Amino acid sequence: MLKLLAGVATAALIAPVASAQTLPAQAAVSNAVADPKTADGDQAGASGDVVVLGFGQSRQVQTVTAADLDRLTPGTSPLKAISKLPGVNFQAADPFGAYEWATKISLRGFDQNRLGFTLDGVPLGDMSYGPTNGLHISRAIISENIGSTSVAQGAGALGTASTSNLGGTIQFTSRAPSETAGIAASGTYGSNDTVRAFVRADSGDLGDGLKGYISYAYLTTDKWKGYGSQRQHQANAKLVKEFGNRGSITGFFNFSDRREHDYQDLSLDIIRRRGYYNDNISNNYPLAVQYAKQATNGAAAAAYAAANNGSLTGFNAPYANVGIGLPNGVKLDDAYYDAAGLRRDYLGGIIFDARLTDNLSLTSTSYYHHNKGQGSWITPYNPTTMGAPNADGTPITNPAPVSFRTTEYRLDRAGTIAKLAWTTGTNKVELTGWYESNTLHQARRLYGMTDTATPNRRATDFQSNPMSTAWNGKYDTETLQYSIGDTLDIGQLTINGGWKGVRVRNQANTLVGALARGTIKSEDWFLPQIGAVLHLGNQAEVFASYTENMRAFIAAATAPPFAIAQTAFDSVSGTVRPEKSKTAEGGVRIRTGGLQLSAVGYYIDFSDRLLTYSIGTAIQGIPPTLNNVGGVESYGAELSAFYRLTSAFSALASYSYNHATYQQTVRDGQGNLLSEKGRYVVDTPQNMVKGELVYDDSHVFGRVGADYMSKRYFTYLNDQSVAGRVLVDASIGYRFPAAWGGFSIEGSVTNLTDKQYISTIGTNGFTASGDNQTLLTGAPRQWFVTLKKGF
Repeated sequence: MLKLLAGVATAALIAPVASAQTLPAQAAVSNAVADPKTADGDQAGASGDVVVLGFGQSRQVQTVTAADLDRLTPGTSPLKAISKLPGVNFQAADPFGAYEWATKISLRGFDQNRLGFTLDGVPLGDMSYGPTNGLHISRAIISENIGSTSVAQGAGALGTASTSNLGGTIQFTSRAPSETAGIAASGTYGSNDTVRAFVRADSGDLGDGLKGYISYAYLTTDKWKGYGSQRQHQANAKLVKEFGNRGSITGFFNFSDRREHDYQDLSLDIIRRRGYYNDNISNNYPLAVQYAKQATNGAAAAAYAAANNGSLTGFNAPYANVGIGLPNGVKLDDAYYDAAGLRRDYLGGIIFDARLTDNLSLTSTSYYHHNKGQGSWITPYNPTTMGAPNADGTPITNPAPVSFRTTEYRLDRAGTIAKLAWTTGTNKVELTGWYESNTLHQARRLYGMTDTATPNRRATDFQSNPMSTAWNGKYDTETLQYSIGDTLDIGQLTINGGWKGVRVRNQANTLVGALARGTIKSEDWFLPQIGAVLHLGNQAEVFASYTENMRAFIAAATAPPFAIAQTAFDSVSGTVRPEKSKTAEGGVRIRTGGLQLSAVGYYIDFSDRLLTYSIGTAIQGIPPTLNNVGGVESYGAELSAFYRLTSAFSALASYSYNHATYQQTVRDGQGNLLSEKGRYVVDTPQNMVKGELVYDDSHVFGRVGADYMSKRYFTYLNDQSVAGRVLVDASIGYRFPAAWGGFSIEGSVTNLTDKQYISTIGTNGFTASGDNQTLLTGAPRQWFVTLKKGF
């Protein structure tokens, strides 16, 4: 596979320059962005003549179009579509990249919670698994309705509605309604009884610029190991009214109901003892109950022996006839009975786009998002008590040694984003403002389980009648952000600069439990950004930029700073500071004929890093520690090459190098070493190489992509790591003549070489050293067949 990657990169870098070719009508335009310096001013690639890698931008910015996503299996996360770009570290434990617990993305060493995400300008928060300030893109919109995805690896646009974009921004844009009426549909079947269906009806222009679409998608797939399924219903609707050259009004509504059985988190020890396919024992409730009884007996025996000089004389086990302690080779955390994630989201809004004069425009976006969520674990650490309520409210008379643990969410947030743009002469001035109010109700509860042959509660149901509440809180966040930016175009040189100001107020009101309550504020009214592009004719340009950003605190019971005990919060609330970053980058872009090259170097100073140190296994729910632990220094380089060999055949290659190390040595209150200066940042591969070959002659089409990632550490002291890996995906298809109804058929394979590897790390956080149950293995080779119409 390394030879394949090297071959792709070599072909893209040294192939002879060819003249620009016209693409087939159905072919994708990869990484296309607008180039303000093109002679005709149209979006590069829109005419099908060229493919660009962020030309005209003073930052490293690249865009993947809908056609790129269309090459992947329907339902695939758009995050997987951008994984081929330099600096992008994408991880997933399923072939779609849609299983949220395992889906992670990072840019240049900044993890997902330190990036910014928007959909049509609407903030998605940090897309964390727990819906505390947004929602994941896999729930925000159906993948077929995404028009483009833009990645700014270093810093997003100045007015981006995000308070977490320390290390870059990913902006999703939905497709516009079609000018002509029509229906697009697809059906997919594949490995693990995967069934995916999608249908979209476009109204076309109904007169006077009124048009819209409504769409629905359904996915069900069995887990590739263990037992259980992952299912999702989604609906999207969009209505646009255009007023000629005066502007438009757009209304949108998106719905998602996702329920997924979890895979068991693993450690290196579990993988060595129980193998790559170890998972929860969701098909065997009696065995899970038996293990819990044996573990309870073992703990009771150990406590009795400790109190009686090691003797068990006179000891009576809590559970008779099941043995004392677990069988040889079995540990309590090797496999739980079941776990699941439930998310139901409603996202809607209205966008006003007005051209007030020839030189003045105003865009306003107002939105509302509601989420109901639940994360479930059947835990052996908390037995059900006698008389605990059953699901129907009646008392349980045969309690099990396990209980049903939930983390419950109810999120309501609403906001408005406004941008005023004024063009005069060589200047374009932009003023943006964003306000959001966010209220989160979050609780950790236990529900009773019965000692029966079958469980009395299902992990994929929202629960009622709790046995107890560990904690329950109301968390309010008020966000205010503004920005002022100016772009000066003076011929060969384009300069942009400005600043933004941010204030985020967080308040926690703990109704039950010992987690922190109180208020905290993140504020910085001057975060500058400046950049420049020097155009060296039509074929080359050099660019540079400098950006400062801040990541605001989050108000939630499962995120710092409120996810700690009250005494710990009181000790740090007056001194803990929000994280900040300073990013400088520069590079060169070249295009000639069918060849495009991009080379970028960067330096990042990440200060006031907050270290959340996990304690115990995640299912135990022990509050983590929190510390401001200094900074991280990162520097690296990214190389990209795109080459169109013929009108039907193209190649893309990228290489990324990232050197990110901690700059301070940190110890806890007892003097234990937590992290050490010079150690590498966790979950940050130093080297990534990606390559893709695409063929599309309007009838036959196909692609093969390879992705190499070097080893990653999952302890702060770098004593534990997972090995590097190469993954290969491929697809091939055929479009039937239009006279046949516009049908196409496609076959795709993920993990073509059937590589066994560890995919996601850090699912349960990171520790200073030693093995940790925070890993997930990647899916083996999977195949899918799709029939489409109208795409």
